[in-house]
Amino acid sequence: MKKFRKVLDGLTTSSPGGTMGSPSCGSAAGTPTAAPTPREIDVQETLVSENFQLCKTVRHGFPYQPTALAFDPVQKILAIGSRSGGVRILGRPGVDCFCQHESGAAVLQLQFLINEGALVTACADDTLHLWNLRQRRPAVLHSLKFNRERITFCHLPFQSKWLYVGTERGNTHIVNIESFILSGYVIMWNKAIELSTKTHPGPVVHLSDSPKDEGKLLIGFESGTVVQWDLRVKKADFRIYYDEAIHSVGWHHEGKQFMCSHSDGSLTMWNLRNTTKPFQVTFPHGKIQKDGRKESCKPILKVEYKTCRNSEPFIIFSGGLSYDKAGRRPTLTIMHGKAITVLEMDYPIVEFMALCETPYNNEVQEPYAVVVLLEKDLIVVDLTQSNFPVFENPYPMDIHESPVTCTAYFAECPPDIIPILYSIGAKHKKTGYSQKEWPIAGGTWTLGSHTYPEIIITGHADGSIKFWDASAITLQMLYKLKTSKAFEKPKQGEGRAAELVEEDPFAVQMVSWCPQSRIFCVVGISAHIILYRFSKYDANTQIVSLEVRLQCESEDVISPSENENNPCFTESGSHSPQPHQQHPPSPGSRTPEGNKDSIPCLKVKDRMVRVPPGYQAELVIQLLWVDGEPPQQITSLDVNSAYGLLAFGNCNGLAVVDYMQKTILLCVSTLDLYGAADPYQRLTRSPRRNRQSTSGLTELSDNQQSIDMERSKSPTSESRENSFSRSRSSSVSSIDRDTKEAITTLQFGESYGRKNDAVPTPCLWVGTSLGVVLLIPMSIPTDQEERMEEPVTIGPSGAVLMLKGSILRFSFLDCMGALLQSPYEVWRDPNAPEDPDRPRKRKLVHFSPSSSQDTCGDGHLAVVCSERQAKVFLMPSQSCLFVHNITESSFVLRADVVSVSNSVCLACFCANGHVMTLSLPSLRPLMDINYLPLTDMRIARTFCFTNGGQALYLSSPTEIQRITYSQEMCDNLQEMLGELFTPIETPEAQNRGFLKGFFGGNANTFDREELFGEAAAGKASRSLAQHIPGQGGMEGMKVAASGVVGDLARARIALDERGQRLGELEERTALMMTSAETFSKHAHELMLKCKDKKWYQF
Repeated sequence: MKKFRKVLDGLTTSSPGGTMGSPSCGSAAGTPTAAPTPREIDVQETLVSENFQLCKTVRHGFPYQPTALAFDPVQKILAIGSRSGGVRILGRPGVDCFCQHESGAAVLQLQFLINEGALVTACADDTLHLWNLRQRRPAVLHSLKFNRERITFCHLPFQSKWLYVGTERGNTHIVNIESFILSGYVIMWNKAIELSTKTHPGPVVHLSDSPKDEGKLLIGFESGTVVQWDLRVKKADFRIYYDEAIHSVGWHHEGKQFMCSHSDGSLTMWNLRNTTKPFQVTFPHGKIQKDGRKESCKPILKVEYKTCRNSEPFIIFSGGLSYDKAGRRPTLTIMHGKAITVLEMDYPIVEFMALCETPYNNEVQEPYAVVVLLEKDLIVVDLTQSNFPVFENPYPMDIHESPVTCTAYFAECPPDIIPILYSIGAKHKKTGYSQKEWPIAGGTWTLGSHTYPEIIITGHADGSIKFWDASAITLQMLYKLKTSKAFEKPKQGEGRAAELVEEDPFAVQMVSWCPQSRIFCVVGISAHIILYRFSKYDANTQIVSLEVRLQCESEDVISPSENENNPCFTESGSHSPQPHQQHPPSPGSRTPEGNKDSIPCLKVKDRMVRVPPGYQAELVIQLLWVDGEPPQQITSLDVNSAYGLLAFGNCNGLAVVDYMQKTILLCVSTLDLYGAADPYQRLTRSPRRNRQSTSGLTELSDNQQSIDMERSKSPTSESRENSFSRSRSSSVSSIDRDTKEAITTLQFGESYGRKNDAVPTPCLWVGTSLGVVLLIPMSIPTDQEERMEEPVTIGPSGAVLMLKGSILRFSFLDCMGALLQSPYEVWRDPNAPEDPDRPRKRKLVHFSPSSSQDTCGDGHLAVVCSERQAKVFLMPSQSCLFVHNITESSFVLRADVVSVSNSVCLACFCANGHVMTLSLPSLRPLMDINYLPLTDMRIARTFCFTNGGQALYLSSPTEIQRITYSQEMCDNLQEMLGELFTPIETPEAQNRGFLKGFFGGNANTFDREELFGEAAAGKASRSLAQHIPGQGGMEGMKVAASGVVGDLARARIALDERGQRLGELEERTALMMTSAETFSKHAHELMLKCKDKKWYQF
């Protein structure tokens, strides 16, 4: 393998005219190597490692696998816990915060300290955590780990500092929220139930204080036992034994009656005057059958009993449907007086919660909305209107409406593009939402000063594309495009498409978007490409369809006679210095007569269709089946609006399409691209063909195993199996017989196709999976009329450059180190009414390498990055100026040249989770952070960088995580994030009336401190729970620290931590001294005791 690499590097650098020897043989991995150059390239590099720091900015989307819900009725913020230990806290739009428990344990329950700016989380590892929400990035202040009992339910009364914790053993413990220490006061299960009861009552499933007297605690056990415990006298007031398991309990605000929901689908009402039996039992969804028996019903998992001042109370519950209605969707039932409304949900209900006007449980509740947390959605129902409409959700909770299969991220977009997309997308919005304001409106958020237009594009399994406004760390849906509308609907289980991809024939693999020209290209899994143009007008249009036969292998090109039958391949002897003109036949005659299999996977609509304003399909390109084999998936794509050309490739070859003239200019196998310049000796390939596997695109699985990247069907996957599998045994002089050389990346741009070129011309840079870079020069007519009539000519391959590993990215810099953009056409509306006085002309913007370089003459720098290596070449001499071996043990998944701090750098994301940045053009390492130790397939497929030091990836199937690698953005992040806590006065309790207060005022006074404090209750057993101090205070300081102040704060923190450690050491020393003194004292006493005893008395 080492020899093989050396051969590649030797080939790269010893080509005629090269000015340096093998650049990487003598240098250690990770060391940039400079070389003498034909002309000094004097680039003043401004970026240093201090410009870079990696941190998460914001997470968008629906919390994956949610488990718990809580709401602060005064602050009006909502918290959602998840199975992976994440907590999302939501307020008004812009106030969206994600916290993660270090343990990763599932969140069982959430409890806000109402209007205190704090949140208690109970996790599946039996740990309670107290989060401080008074800082923009919440942090844990305290944790309490239960060692011997499992937590099942928590309850924190309003304005109390004592948290009740129920356990699986049926015991109830009490925790002081301020110190997070367990009280010595415990309600043991055997004390709570009667001693004569022979069976264990089961885990605690409910805890609540009586609205009438907070000194009374209602404890619900799973078995159906309910106990009201008098906390003052430490005994039960009453015990209820019901023969159906209890799931939840809800109080009437007066505290005289409560309601229970049960596993048989029933609701029972209990009056405190007579607790021997319920005074009402109802089966809301259980009808009486002919034989007089009730239908058996599913459990009612939760019930809420909320009173209203001017109407009947609301009884809201989930579940309870009869078992015989198979296939019915999950439901939420709202009973209001005699009216029963059943709301069907799209997904199972995880939790729901009624939002009430008052935080006091002993006042009329006045519910105004219900928040329903579903497995894959969050909805809020308006209770103030009789038809119970839902509120329009301002958060992007539907990113995963269809699974995300690809992402693209664009910072610094043209400022007019977002309003235009929004105005067109707004016409297709759903209606029928509640007219009221979104009720979760807590926190504060202001548009920071560091905002610029950003767009995120997501491609989905059903073929849909979503454009999102991602400016100012928020996310809002702009526009949705359905690519499937370009095709006829495939009939179920019929045709080749069914064999190839049964479930998602339109799944999006790749997108290419030019914000300036608004040209948009989509690559789909069925080996199809759709080119869209943007228009503000609707139009009648017919989509042009091109079919390409790109299924060539080396053994297919045997004799000239075969080439004649397949005119889309260049003849092997055609690579002469003169430009070679391709004459493709019309699309209809592309396939040989006798082969019935020459069909595409999908059928394009062949009739005139009315298309709405927005993106309108203009051209569909499809690869054909050949000899019963499906077309290989497209691995690379580039489109250039100034040239009017589109290029794409796969593991068989390359095709170039003129989308203005709707013709195929080039369709050639990878091998034929080289002509005589092929750097490899190739063995004859065995006739065995690998049937394409299409699994895995839409299943961005969530298993946190380190991914087997050889199996990943990423754009370079076909080749990676051969190039870098560890078991590979390769010959120095030949390529493995099973190797397919895929086209892995393409880039149009103004460059120099050959060393002796004096002026830059349009070129296509081609990168392959074997580390080869080819330049294909082109001649494009410049006049507008000629461009539509004269053919574009494509010359034979020019330069051949070599790198280690599959080529991932090309980028071009001028000789001053500034980024050269690809030329583009300024957008003009294709459907705008014609103005006879002002004929419409194409307006092209070119960034020619020679235009900006009066000082250093002609030429430009080409940055080429592969899976293992980055190189900077000087064009047209093709000399390698700098090389850097990025990784030896892993490989790069994603690489982009991006702008950061008014300069440019190369950003890389590796399969081992490292995020790196390298300076340009010298390729000095600036940052290398082990960010994601376990990279899974989903992250590998969706990770992308953009300008401004930002990146994103799909952190779960439903969430997008945005990160920054810019120190400047990390410093400004505090300003950009929303405030979760706003100082609000707690509403006063309603006046209880003069007489009630005067005569009965003291009956309800209840001092919890007196009962649960250490003086009265003593200390809890140390082995029961362990207190863990959090990093909340320190984190707050770390987050606030920035700039010069940051260094001081960090130094102060270090001193504090050191002082803390010294303090702990001092304490330990004192303890050891005390124990030594005690030991000495005991030894002395023993000695005195035994001093006068004889040996036989022992």
